[in-house]
Amino acid sequence: MIEIAPSVLAADLADLAGALDIAERGGADLVHVDVMDGHFVPNLTIGPPVVAALARRTRLPLDVHLMVEAPERLLDAYLAAGAARLAVHWEAATHLDRLLGAIRAGGARAGVAVNPATPVENLVDVLHACDFVLLMSVNPGFAGQAFLPRTLDKARRLSAEIATRALPVTLELDGGVGLGNAAAAVRSGVKTLVAGSSVYGAADPVAAIGALRRAALEGSR
Repeated sequence: MIEIAPSVLAADLADLAGALDIAERGGADLVHVDVMDGHFVPNLTIGPPVVAALARRTRLPLDVHLMVEAPERLLDAYLAAGAARLAVHWEAATHLDRLLGAIRAGGARAGVAVNPATPVENLVDVLHACDFVLLMSVNPGFAGQAFLPRTLDKARRLSAEIATRALPVTLELDGGVGLGNAAAAVRSGVKTLVAGSSVYGAADPVAAIGALRRAALEGSR
């Protein structure tokens, strides 16, 4: 199953309710929420109160991506705010196994995110503890960046490892995802496509979600 997760970071931040409505009308599966602290990445975005407000305004699960230092300080707040999926960065976590266990204990699906320069082989000993891996296909911090094609090779390598071990772990891709690379991403083993500018920057964002799904499904044939 292919999942489309529009990223509200690329939407009109003065109309997040409208962004949620677009995601629902377009048939999205998730809503992706980027949380940045101005330290781990050079940008500052939204906190738990906004995530809680989003959760109240949509039936779609919230896919929350914590791009923060010391993510253990913030887990409880984002779980309480309504995150259905919560990803923490391998590069920011000192005790990753413990963090993933805490996310699952809090009722959410647990994910590990990795930056473009981080080898996926670093995840071998923690795959058993997570539900999904979020592969960054841009250097995190800002919307609208160009896709890094080398991420597809990382997806293929990690997908092969997951299949060899028969683990129930899915791959998510975030950064520069659009019509031109959606099929290639799926062929590389990706199941969840995060799309920001290619959805909310389109002339018809609702139609853009459907077009992205159709393009992605080409990769599964």
